[in-house]
Amino acid sequence: MQEVRIDAVPLQRLELLLPPARVEMLEQTAVHARALLAGRTVWNLNSTAHGGGVAEMLQVLLSYGRGAGVDTRWLVIEGDPAFFAITKRVHNLLHGAPGDGGELGSAEIRHFLEVSEANAVVATAMIRPGDVVLLHDPQTAGLVAPLVELGAHVAWRCHIGSGMVTRETERGWGFLRPLIEPAHAFVFSRPSYVPEWLPPERVRIIAPSIDPFSTKNVTLEPAEVGATLRRAGLVDLPEDGGSLAFGRRDGTTGSVREHTGLLLGDRPIPAAARMVLQVCRWDRLKDMSGVLTGVAARLGELPSDVHLLLAGPDVRGVVDDPEGAAVFETCANLRAELPAPARARLHLALLPMDDPDENAHLVNALQRHATVVLQKSLAEGFGLTVTEPMWKSKPVLASAVGGIPDQIEDGVSGVLLHDPNDLGAMVRLLGQLLGDPGRGASLGAAAHERVRDYFLGDRHLVQWVQLFDAVTASARPRRPARA
Repeated sequence: MQEVRIDAVPLQRLELLLPPARVEMLEQTAVHARALLAGRTVWNLNSTAHGGGVAEMLQVLLSYGRGAGVDTRWLVIEGDPAFFAITKRVHNLLHGAPGDGGELGSAEIRHFLEVSEANAVVATAMIRPGDVVLLHDPQTAGLVAPLVELGAHVAWRCHIGSGMVTRETERGWGFLRPLIEPAHAFVFSRPSYVPEWLPPERVRIIAPSIDPFSTKNVTLEPAEVGATLRRAGLVDLPEDGGSLAFGRRDGTTGSVREHTGLLLGDRPIPAAARMVLQVCRWDRLKDMSGVLTGVAARLGELPSDVHLLLAGPDVRGVVDDPEGAAVFETCANLRAELPAPARARLHLALLPMDDPDENAHLVNALQRHATVVLQKSLAEGFGLTVTEPMWKSKPVLASAVGGIPDQIEDGVSGVLLHDPNDLGAMVRLLGQLLGDPGRGASLGAAAHERVRDYFLGDRHLVQWVQLFDAVTASARPRRPARA
């Protein structure tokens, strides 16, 4: 089990962007949290320190927690390929998708519990009775019972789900239910994700958030974007004196390395091209292959200066997602079968994972350089890959699935694709956005305001403290009744 380093970040940094009422609420919450959690540690456990929205949120929120004077710590569990194949199967089922169609029988349960027990031995040696523990997603479900038995206050946080009850979701929850039921609280991103058998009084709804000062979201000048993408070999932009420096989460400064081969078999994208971007994990439910197929088949319907870039993490650097390599290989094979003129406008990129801060900086630069950002998911827990470009004032075209409609008001702060399987509609809507730059700018401006109003970290931190209040309430001495 790995402990992830967390450096304190003062709340005052976040307060710079907030109206006075939200600043006051955040400061009052910090005072309450210090009193409530005095003598306790708040632990977060998940399956990876980098690669994916959960890890990114934890890094930011726990840093602000430390900055507020709360002892926050982060552990990453360990597992073998078989364990992560099982948890990916459950992940897909909770989304309502069949995934690999594999079993979740006695052998899978036995192996899942064996790995969980090994992690529990380490966790229970570090966590103390009375501490608060947030366990994230199916990978940690086997730790609920040992930590409750230890005397910790345990909340299980599920970042995924489906708004429908299907055979697939029932299989997934059937696997998890006996494991998670002992938890003191359950946290979901949307009400529709909550199984009906959970006690309502133990459920909290907390939507994800982004940090506008993180490496992935901090403001970059156009020259910095150009220098970064040129140095990384992604876009053939002219030299403009921009800085290659980026901030690291530990407070130090990094510099973009010279990369070759991030684009699959390509020269950099031309400087004059308008770039349509989808950047996310190589997950079947993100449907990178569908985006590639749809655009390739209708490339003539888009302006000739438009290029598509599908970018995701280097699949060798994401250990908790065994599907990633297969999804990328599918996309690579589809692209290889296309004629040379189409391949010249359709690009695949594997972003390096050996330096998570540089990876975040590259994503930031790509999103800021993009003309339109896509997220054509077939299913989605929430969709921080939508929130991020919205903050950067980009027009976003995304599927109306999962938590995406909670973010995008269709036609106001972005555009929704109501049937994610309708590739013709995707290209048609994309063409409309590309053909009307003024509309794109208006949608982007509204998108930025919507994220500021609803999806920044102050709201998330306040809700976390409310959760901690609830899970620790049973341990507090009751006031004697008045005579």
